[in-house]
Amino acid sequence: MTLDQAKRGQRLYIASITGDTVRAQAIRFGIFEGSEIHCAEKLPAGPIVISKGKQEIAIGRRLAENIEVQPA
Repeated sequence: MTLDQAKRGQRLYIASITGDTVRAQAIRFGIFEGSEIHCAEKLPAGPIVISKGKQEIAIGRRLAENIEVQPA
């Protein structure tokens, strides 16, 4: 499944990130293959808020559609 399909409260692992541009954007946020994240909030028709450690990041839907995740 992709990150935009995650449910609020889910713990996830990043399985893969499609495309070099998307991967570069994700790495700037500290997100890469193998990272464990938590879906903190999913705003209707808006961004997905994830947390990694003590950091919270709002990720747009288009970016989230290119990040494949697996349940932790």
